[in-house]
Amino acid sequence: MRFSLLLLLGAQRNNLLFPLICSALLFLHPSEPCDAERPESGTSPDTLILCRACGHEVARGTDIHFVPSRLALSSRNDTSVGGRRIHVQLFENPHGYQFEVITFRRADVMKHWPADRHFSWYPGYSWTMATCPRCKTHLGWAFQPSSWPDTITNSKFEESESTFFALITNRILREDFASSLLMTPKSFTS
Repeated sequence: MRFSLLLLLGAQRNNLLFPLICSALLFLHPSEPCDAERPESGTSPDTLILCRACGHEVARGTDIHFVPSRLALSSRNDTSVGGRRIHVQLFENPHGYQFEVITFRRADVMKHWPADRHFSWYPGYSWTMATCPRCKTHLGWAFQPSSWPDTITNSKFEESESTFFALITNRILREDFASSLLMTPKSFTS
């Protein structure tokens, strides 16, 4: 095993030999299962949704709550969280920028009041920016009924059944997907 580890470390310096040496190691150690043969761990609806920029836990898969809008340019189903079908909507702002969003009942984000009634993608709702509390990345928008005052308390927003978040799909990611991107050397696993 020590010889194959040294061989592997040396091969990383020369990218051309790396795939060849990795395949040779599979034949030298056939008793060790390769990653492709390990059963995939299924994702649950309780999967954590993270800020793509910093990894802050923004929401859970169970917080996803579809809020349809007739102003969406398009809407599609996506199988993302725990094999569940979730609705992704495409919107365009007045400047021509398009955003694909998923709506959530709850999210751990900073809301930047006052809320604005103009150019709302959801008729009857006012919106305010929603950013990551850790890295301040713009993650989407928080929506509240337009009949409410422009500035409200966080507790009133969070306790209401009439509020929701629209988070931008390419600014968030699932925890299980993020974990799959990380490789742990076999010497660190037991």
